[in-house]
Amino acid sequence: MRILVVEDDFTSTILMKKLLQPYGDCDFASDGKEALKTFFKAISNDTPYDLITLDVMLPNMDGQTILKKIREMETKFEITPSNRSKIIMTTALSNETDVLRALKAGCDAYLIKPIDSSKLRGQLKNLGFVRKETDSNDKA
Repeated sequence: MRILVVEDDFTSTILMKKLLQPYGDCDFASDGKEALKTFFKAISNDTPYDLITLDVMLPNMDGQTILKKIREMETKFEITPSNRSKIIMTTALSNETDVLRALKAGCDAYLIKPIDSSKLRGQLKNLGFVRKETDSNDKA
C-alpha cells in the first residue's frame, strides 16, 4: 500500500510513520502545497496513493482545502470514487462542524489526536486495508 502522511508536526509525523509503516510505504508532506505537489506527481505517474492521512491544521493551506483539491484532481484524472485515495483526516480539535464538512467534502474517516493505534487500525480495517488486528497502545 502507498501512503502519504500530511503532517506539519515532526513528532506526530514520526509517530504516524511508526503506526503506518507496517501497512505500506510512507511518503511525507509537511504543508498543503507540498501535499498537493506530491499527490499530483503520484497520480501523474500512475502511482496514486492508496491512503492519505491529512492533518486539518497545516501551514500554507488547511486540510479541508487540500481534501477538496485532491478530490478535484481525482475527478480531472477520471479516477472513479471506488478507486480514489482513501483519506483519513486527523486533528487535535473535535469540532463537529469540521468533521461534517470533511465528510461532505469526501474524506473517508476522521480521527482525533492523539491517534490511538487501535482506532487507526479499526479505520484501516473499515477501509479494507487491514484484515487482522494486533494489540498495541501506540499513540500519535
